[in-house]
Amino acid sequence: MLFTFLAAQGHAVAASLLEKDQLDVVRGYLKDAAERGVEIVLPTDVVVAESFSADAAHEVTAADAIEQSAFGASGIGLDIGPDTAKAFADAIRSSKTVFWNGPMGVFEFPAFAAGTKTVAQALTEVDGLSVVGGGDSAAAVRQLGFADDQFGHISTGGGASLEFLEGKKLPGLEVLGWA
Repeated sequence: MLFTFLAAQGHAVAASLLEKDQLDVVRGYLKDAAERGVEIVLPTDVVVAESFSADAAHEVTAADAIEQSAFGASGIGLDIGPDTAKAFADAIRSSKTVFWNGPMGVFEFPAFAAGTKTVAQALTEVDGLSVVGGGDSAAAVRQLGFADDQFGHISTGGGASLEFLEGKKLPGLEVLGWA
């Protein structure tokens, strides 16, 4: 998602995963947020690698300068950087309710798991409700050594969780009387 937001703002994202068909939608989100005075917090630094592999050479670079990394236009962003991880963790710790849907990077590769681990740790320190939503997020916290009881709730249905928060009707809940 990050790289779609960066591209929507006019930044080059090299070979990073990008949803080109969503650029106009994201521009709309950014415009709407600005008009409402809502801050969208995006990464300021990223870990860029030469390829999508566990042992790929990598470096930290500014989020708006990905193609200026040592890997140029072929670099691929695989995690948030340490400054972003700290900023996200600080924002999470100061929140009373946090719904997290999606790892920060390719947590399956140890070199690109630090951002996800930092965010997960911050979720365990929330003085309120922390919800880990989605199969990838649930897998990440478990793989990174966190126990389920360190979080308020873990849901493997990330998309469904978000739809529920949006107020959409879910067939599985409707049958149980949640209309």
